[in-house]
Amino acid sequence: MKYQLLQCVVTLFMVTTFTFTSGRSVRGSTGVCNPSDLEGLMGFKNGIRMDTSGRLATWVGQNCCQWEGIVCENVTSRVTEINLPGFISKDDDLSQTQMKGLLSSSITLVTSLEVLDLGGLAGLSGEIPQTVGMHLQNLQKLHLFGNNLTGPVPESIGGLSNLQELALHENALSGSIPSSLGSLKNLKRLLLYTNHFSGIVPDSLGNLISLEELDVHGNSLTGHIPDGIGQMQALKKLDLSDNLLSGKIPTSLANLTAISVLYLDTNLLEGNIPFPSRSGEMPSLEFLRLHSNHLNGNIPSSFGYLVSLQRVSLSNNKLEGELPSSLGNLQSLSELYLSDNFLSGQIPKSVGQLSKLIMFNISNNLIEGPLPQEMSSLQNVQTLDLSFNYLNLSSIPEWLANLPSISRIYLAGSGIKGPIPDFLQTAGSPIQELDLSMNDLSGVIPSWIGKLDQLYLLNLSRNSLDSNIPDSISNLNNLGVLDLHSNKLTGSMNRVFGTDQGVSGGSLTYIDLSDNNFSSGVEEIGVGGQREIQFLNLSHNILRGELPSSIGSLKSIQSLDLSFNDLASNLPEILANLTSLVRLKLQKNHFTGNIPSGFLKLRNLKELNLSDNSLEGEIPEGKPLIDFPETSYSGNKGLCGKPLVPCKT
Repeated sequence: MKYQLLQCVVTLFMVTTFTFTSGRSVRGSTGVCNPSDLEGLMGFKNGIRMDTSGRLATWVGQNCCQWEGIVCENVTSRVTEINLPGFISKDDDLSQTQMKGLLSSSITLVTSLEVLDLGGLAGLSGEIPQTVGMHLQNLQKLHLFGNNLTGPVPESIGGLSNLQELALHENALSGSIPSSLGSLKNLKRLLLYTNHFSGIVPDSLGNLISLEELDVHGNSLTGHIPDGIGQMQALKKLDLSDNLLSGKIPTSLANLTAISVLYLDTNLLEGNIPFPSRSGEMPSLEFLRLHSNHLNGNIPSSFGYLVSLQRVSLSNNKLEGELPSSLGNLQSLSELYLSDNFLSGQIPKSVGQLSKLIMFNISNNLIEGPLPQEMSSLQNVQTLDLSFNYLNLSSIPEWLANLPSISRIYLAGSGIKGPIPDFLQTAGSPIQELDLSMNDLSGVIPSWIGKLDQLYLLNLSRNSLDSNIPDSISNLNNLGVLDLHSNKLTGSMNRVFGTDQGVSGGSLTYIDLSDNNFSSGVEEIGVGGQREIQFLNLSHNILRGELPSSIGSLKSIQSLDLSFNDLASNLPEILANLTSLVRLKLQKNHFTGNIPSGFLKLRNLKELNLSDNSLEGEIPEGKPLIDFPETSYSGNKGLCGKPLVPCKT
């Protein structure tokens, strides 16, 4: 799904960024088609077995300059453009067409071509012609993105000395990136992302002095980032993310004074953050992603020189030391991700100067309290994640709830003690996500929690909360994630599941009430129509009674854990209807009778535990039940058959 969404967004970007005629012929000549051009075009047409746009149906006769998608030069009648993109704009509507077939090498016979645009034709397969760089030397734009092309990029492509745009992204191309690309001195855009390229990033790319955009993310490239990339003085966007690159980030990147977007995340890069070293280096940088690498050392104080920064992600590295006070200079900063490092010290007071900050995530570090009062000036911050540091807050600062735009508060593992503060009910903005897990909260879950009608995520797990779940929780119609595990809660769970009193709206997908003292409510599971639940954990309670037939309504459930309770009944056949189940844990209960043969329909099951019950009879023979170990069935004295001992005849 992620790549499908990415493809739609990128394709729309290409529609607005790259110039093409959207399927409309520009007739520049009425003369007879050049024989070589005619042969090349007909060879291409013959390789296509389906064209939903109908454009190739116009390719008849000798006057190819009148064909749809073809542009000719007025004087010579030579074909200069082939514009057959997969996305066509007509009357301000954008529609996608398909061509299925092979890309014929005869296309290289059209030797006066300046534009070849076949982008977005998902059914176009085959390889890029090996002689493309020998015969199409006038080519300025080559758009073959979003196809199904395979094989290598031919080394001859370095002969396209006039090429300005090379878009080969979103194919299945493989092999190495040809070093001959370094000869394309006029190239402005080089897009090779989401293919299967391997090998190194060629040093020769440093010769592309006109290049403005280099994007090779989503491949399997290895080796170091070449120092020569720092010679690309015109470069505005560099994306090397989602590869297997290693080594240190070259200091030459600081020479890229025009760059505004830099993505190096999800590689194996190491070393310190080496830039900038002085004011004026990389002054245009707006987007910086270096997360999920092996970077270490401090965030340099000169980081504040990057005054154009809007979004920064340095998370999931090995950075250490204190946050530089120069962060306050980044007046354009809207998103700052520093999670999962070894940063220490206190949050600098200068953070309060980041008036445009919307997202601040510094979770999973070694940051100490107290929080600076200056953070109360963050008028636009919507998400604040300070979880799992050494803050030792004792109490939640009241100014935090008064932030006018705050909607997502994450303070897990922050040393908060005592009751949940009442001032959270009057936060400056409707709270959508609240995570106060792994603290030392005590007392009851307050009834005002039901007033947070925009709440989607509520995580109060791993505290010392007691008493019942309040009736008002049934008012949370938008609640999707409810995690209350590892508390001292008692009474019934019907506030969550019941028809009349339970959470309504069918939005719940994740429920964890395990490790509490709930004694009833299991009979309400599914009664309230929570058909979107994917994860349900009620283990380690004192639940009694039978599983209701309504549990079969949980069609989307993938993980069901009812272990370590006092449930007693036959295993209901209705469980066999939960075909999305990946994990089913029912151990340490008092279930009796046979294992229903319908359990053989649970084809997606990867984890099963029915141990320590009172089940009997033969285990139904077949997958997936025979694939589980003996421990999945042990402690049931009456069970037999694979993988246990054979049944007596």
